[in-house]
Amino acid sequence: MIDVTSVDGPQGRAAAATDDPAAPGSAAYPPGGAAYPPGGADHSAGGWPAGAGPVYSAPEPDRLTRFVLRLQERTPRWVVPLAALGCVGAGIGYTLLFDPTRSAPDAAPTCLLKLTTGLDCPGCGGTRALWYVLHADLPAAARHHVLLVFALPFLAYLFVAWAGRQAFGWRLPELRIGNKLIGAVLAVWFAFSVVRNLPWAPFTAFYV
Repeated sequence: MIDVTSVDGPQGRAAAATDDPAAPGSAAYPPGGAAYPPGGADHSAGGWPAGAGPVYSAPEPDRLTRFVLRLQERTPRWVVPLAALGCVGAGIGYTLLFDPTRSAPDAAPTCLLKLTTGLDCPGCGGTRALWYVLHADLPAAARHHVLLVFALPFLAYLFVAWAGRQAFGWRLPELRIGNKLIGAVLAVWFAFSVVRNLPWAPFTAFYV
């Protein structure tokens, strides 16, 4: 007598799962016959077993990137704050030298938005406000750009804290600037840009 075991029974399914790992229904395949990646069952969220995924080598940096990295390694840490301070000093020097409060409205360089539409842009009056701040005339500075006058102390502190940390390792208390604060500042700036162009009093006082 020949003993025949049906593959449909429990023993037949167990034999299929252990005898032929490449066959559908085995431990290497999920129900339905869809194959897992090489290496057996799916043990990771990405679909590959741990340690069995493809390995990618990091690309070699190009010549320009290598030059920039070498330059960064050899540059003293005080150079970048000094360069930033030079830019700030150049802006202040330009303001003091050319006296924007005595310039004609269409003098070059000028604001293209104001030149073409007659409207004040969000930054109009900022250079004149800085000139008045440098001459300790805060009411006149606020008259030309009140938001700049309000923001200058915070900007100055942020610069000093950053430059001191970069150049000398200072650990000044940091101002927490989150996304909500940035969104609020942008919203106030946008509202100020609209209000300063309204042709009714008292909004006309902001028109520069």
